Amino acid sequence: MAILIDRNTRVITQGITGKTGQFHTRMSRDYANGKNCYVAGVNPKKAGESFEGIPIFGSVKEAKAQTGATVSVIYVPPPFAAAAIDEAVDAGLDLVICITEGIPVRDMIMTRYRMAGKSTILVGPNCPGVITPDEIKIGIMPGHIHKKGPVGVVSRSGTLTYEAVGQLRELGLGQSTCVGIGGDPVNGLKHIDVLRMFNDDPQTEAVVMVGEIGGSDEENAARWVKENMRKPVVGFIAGVTAPPGKRMGHAGAIISGGKGTAQEKLAVMEECGIKTTRNPAEMGKTLKSVLR
Repeated sequence: MAILIDRNTRVITQGITGKTGQFHTRMSRDYANGKNCYVAGVNPKKAGESFEGIPIFGSVKEAKAQTGATVSVIYVPPPFAAAAIDEAVDAGLDLVICITEGIPVRDMIMTRYRMAGKSTILVGPNCPGVITPDEIKIGIMPGHIHKKGPVGVVSRSGTLTYEAVGQLRELGLGQSTCVGIGGDPVNGLKHIDVLRMFNDDPQTEAVVMVGEIGGSDEENAARWVKENMRKPVVGFIAGVTAPPGKRMGHAGAIISGGKGTAQEKLAVMEECGIKTTRNPAEMGKTLKSVLR
């Protein structure tokens, strides 16, 4: 088993005719079961055409009706990306993964408001995507560094997702699913949401949680872990202490009033039973030390 996506997932690419969308759709299609998973693209101006055998439709609703796809991945440019999310949500897709970076915060606030009460799950924006190793990848992560196994990975940082996965692989540890949730201030799934999924997934035996400075998502997740998690979790926080009000890394990595520092987050995580490391080169070793 896995969370969010597996070999039976059917995917629509919104933005399939752009350079980025074409490149990453091709790379994802060529990974594992991708040829069966990538079934449609969307571009209102190029409906009826195709990209390397993948049919292009005029709308997400039409693509879903014709192919049975339930997941969308978005490579639409920033000014139009929130509207692309809205279209996928309105079409009733189960999952939307938005890779686009630089979406205006106001656009995302409006999109999140429109999503209230809807069943669609959003991952991102400004994220590397989701991969279930040896089955399917949706996003921009390098597929070859992943291998199937018992470790779940959830991270706000794309680069550190790859770092954690690379270390796990060197230690012979594969992953159940890796979820890059992105670091924008207004986004979809949080750490706590993904941890709930991993907790219920029989294949996942332990979890690597990578956070960043700013906000309180990691602390909220840690408190939930203390009360509910049945599996070991290890944690790392990216970023060094920045002066109050300064921004480092992702758009969401803002320390305000002295809150949201790496030290504060790590302290809460440790109080809640999460084994942490302050060295990003030791994420894999730390995880292996808690695995049964």
